Amino acid sequence: MSSDLEVSALAINVTIPQALRWTDTRRGEEFQLTTLNIRLLPDGHLAAKAYGRPVGGGRGAYVSFPVPDKPELAALVVEAASRAGELWAAHRGLG
Repeated sequence: MSSDLEVSALAINVTIPQALRWTDTRRGEEFQLTTLNIRLLPDGHLAAKAYGRPVGGGRGAYVSFPVPDKPELAALVVEAASRAGELWAAHRGLG
């Protein structure tokens, strides 16, 4: 396998456990954040954004929110990335 193969994106989506969910407001609408999108950056660091649904119901816009700087959320991001790495490493090829 060629080590110069360019992989342009590595990203996963992770459901935020109920106990760690939070709300945030955008454009006057309150959202409950339920999903993290975690990306592996080219330098090896992780980046995460949160997504959710309007508290008042409806579809709402697909808007990203920053992930608060909390140890339990940082641990979730790291744990999810490590688990994704295990799953990718154990892939069984094309079905």
